[in-house]
Order: sequence, then structure tokens, then C-alpha cells
Amino acid sequence: MKNILLLLLSIGALLPAWAQLKVKARCNDFVVDVLNGKVNDVRPDFTNGQIKTKFPCFTGEENETSKCGSAVYYKDRDIKFFTSRDYVEIGPAFKGKLSLPLMGAKRGSLFKFLGNPRLKDDRWDAFQTQYGCLILYYNAASRVNMIRFSTKTTDQIQLCE
Repeated sequence: MKNILLLLLSIGALLPAWAQLKVKARCNDFVVDVLNGKVNDVRPDFTNGQIKTKFPCFTGEENETSKCGSAVYYKDRDIKFFTSRDYVEIGPAFKGKLSLPLMGAKRGSLFKFLGNPRLKDDRWDAFQTQYGCLILYYNAASRVNMIRFSTKTTDQIQLCE
């Protein structure tokens, strides 16, 4: 009886040893090329599948039927790919590198890089680019706190608000 009990306890203790090890998906650092409209060579008009293949560490995903359409989220890095609407959104807590020091830049200080904005509002400027458009959003101190870029022009883009 003692041997059977000892055998059962031993088997119970060894069960965790047979558990599968799972490797967490890792992504390279995000490097945003603002002048060419790419994140590590990924364009805003890529599909969800193409983006997830390149960056498997996504934290969320929406399908075509959601309010904003298809999207892939990297909340821990503060970057979102709105694939149905062909734009990328970079938030103030972005963890990555920008080819131009846009985040936190003072409004009007980026003329030498971007030229004059095509459209202006109190809280944002939209620049026409060779790939589509770049929209910079400003906080109360007139500093960039969000970036959106798209393969669509300023006349075609449909943002999700």
C-alpha cells in the first residue's frame, strides 16, 4: 500500500516535467523611417498577416468587421497598424526609433525636414509626402505627441477616431 502511494506521489510530482515549453514571440526594435513611410520596411498598406509575420509580438488584433476595420496593435510599444485604412499610428509612449526626431518636437521646428504643411488645424498639421501623408498631432504645449502616416493622400485618408 505504501509503495502504491509513493508511486502515485512520484508520478504526480513529475507531471510538470512533461509540460511544453513555449517561447514568447520576439520582435526586433521598431525603426520608423518617417521620410519613406515604413516601419522596418513594413508599409501602412500591408495586410494583418504580413505585419504579424514581420512582427510576431503583437498584443492585439481587430478584424474587418470592427469599428475601425482590420488592425494590429503593439500596445506595449505604443504603435498601431490600421490595415483597412492604410495608416500607422505612433503614440507618445512609443518604444522604438524614429529617423527624424519628431516626438516631442516643437510645432514649426520641422520645416527644414518636412516643408510646409498641406493642411493645418489647431491640434495637427498634415504634410504631403512621396508615399502619401504624414500627420503630426500636438499637445497643449505645441509639441508633437502623436504621429500618423499613410500611403493615402490627405484627401483620401480615413482616420479612426
